[in-house]
Amino acid sequence: MKVLWEREVSTDGIVVSPRPVWKCRTCPMYGKRPSCPPYVPGWREAGDWVRSFSRALLIKFWVDMEHFEDEKRAAIRYLLKREEELFKAGKPYVMALFPGSCNLCNDCPFERGGACRMPTKVRPSIDAVGIEVTSIVELDFSESVLYGMVLVE
Repeated sequence: MKVLWEREVSTDGIVVSPRPVWKCRTCPMYGKRPSCPPYVPGWREAGDWVRSFSRALLIKFWVDMEHFEDEKRAAIRYLLKREEELFKAGKPYVMALFPGSCNLCNDCPFERGGACRMPTKVRPSIDAVGIEVTSIVELDFSESVLYGMVLVE
């Protein structure tokens, strides 16, 4: 995993709608991870939540697709690290959003009806709360990239 860039964006331009949430329903992890629907706030509530922030960091990660799960895990850890740094810098409501379903654990007990091993680390995925990434960046599907976000203030 490599951070390609971090960009500060105004939350005014972030579109929150049901479209990404419906797309989540096509994912094999739908309903299996605590970062996914139906375990995260709905898109309407998330829209109010996003609008309560004035800015966010959008972070683009390059990932080696041959090691996708490990690369995604590294991106998630990076997002949590940035969240912690910003929290310590005086941003008490800062919140990271994952690029897709949580994969902090190699073997997720939540998928089998067990308790999450890291409930204080799990964050919703960007899509799960209805954020249309295409409202902030033009996607190029030929790239091996993931996008994460940190809502700042």
